[in-house]
Amino acid sequence: MVASENVKWFTASIAFVVAVVSASTAVSVLIFKRKVKDFTSKVRELEISLKASLGKCASEREGRIRAQQALREALTQVTEHNSDKLEMVSYPMTPIAVVQSCFTTRNGTPRQPLLVPLARACLVFDLGQVPPAALEGLGEYSHCWILYVFHLNTDLEKLWKQPSKSKFKAKVRVPRLKGCRMGVFATRSPHRLCPIGLTVAKLEAVEGRMVLLSGVDLVDGTPVLDVKPYLPYCDSIPGATVPKWVLEDNLLAVASVNFSQEFSSTLANLWVTAEKRSLYASPDEIQSLIKQVLSWDIRSVSQRNRPHNVLLKMEKCSVGDKTSDLEVDKDEVYDNGSGRFPSSNITYHLMLEGLDISYRIDVDGNVIVEKASLSPGVHNGSQKRCNYMMWRDRLG
Repeated sequence: MVASENVKWFTASIAFVVAVVSASTAVSVLIFKRKVKDFTSKVRELEISLKASLGKCASEREGRIRAQQALREALTQVTEHNSDKLEMVSYPMTPIAVVQSCFTTRNGTPRQPLLVPLARACLVFDLGQVPPAALEGLGEYSHCWILYVFHLNTDLEKLWKQPSKSKFKAKVRVPRLKGCRMGVFATRSPHRLCPIGLTVAKLEAVEGRMVLLSGVDLVDGTPVLDVKPYLPYCDSIPGATVPKWVLEDNLLAVASVNFSQEFSSTLANLWVTAEKRSLYASPDEIQSLIKQVLSWDIRSVSQRNRPHNVLLKMEKCSVGDKTSDLEVDKDEVYDNGSGRFPSSNITYHLMLEGLDISYRIDVDGNVIVEKASLSPGVHNGSQKRCNYMMWRDRLG
């Protein structure tokens, strides 16, 4: 009797538990279905809202594009008072970086990039315009293009402030043509209607807001407008041709570069001061740089053809020629019977890495580097300079 009652109680308990579980499952399923329905409804609402937002953005973009097109059209309209010319306002282009170069002056700066592999420069970007994130990935390239301003042109002020009085020259003297003239757009002359330069350089390293370059032909203080990676597959053109005069490199190459006996010791003494702002590791490396720079005749056409004009002014020099990098020893200058005075009697100066390098060059193209001294103002430079210690690990 007792056993029968226990069985009934156990069976009732199981039935109760099953009923509770079934009821709980039914409630859970109901709640889940309700949540799925609510979620599906919210997703549908969000999809409708997103579609509406995308439509609004597209409309705003179309309106902005139409406004920009209308603005450009208004800016480029022919003026009523001068209908035969198309006068456009200047585009807003601001330098984004400045060059800290081993070349202190225009004289001595290579005429083309990569001619002096040891020539180094540091691009320092303006953090107000260019965050370091903008340079991410640049270091993966071997070379880069640099767009810059020829800021040391003597006619720059007139060109920008009084363009109508700039007296733009359609032809310029070409060193490889021994001073003969060529159309400016067939040359790389810095004296252009728009003084914008284009160069390529080897990319050594990128660190923060700075980029270390080599093989540069940029003078110190050059304002940079843009930097773009060099792409061999489209920037190098197989079968490209140039005029024959462009290939006449031997006209600018010197016969030899030699140093005086005391030059190395003098340079070593100056290094104590110079190395604090130098991109080079030692005096020996500086001497190698000097040799690479002077392996090309860096004198102007007038200085090569008429060195005696500096003293006697016997012939009319071309406009814009500079003679401030020359010194003439009056006791050594003489007429060799042809009415010309040997250039070996003229001391030339190369300003490089805060150093004033004095040299001479004879009629056969042999360069003698005589001495070195600190350039004026090297002690007073307030600008913080990139130096070798900052890049030592990258340069090996």
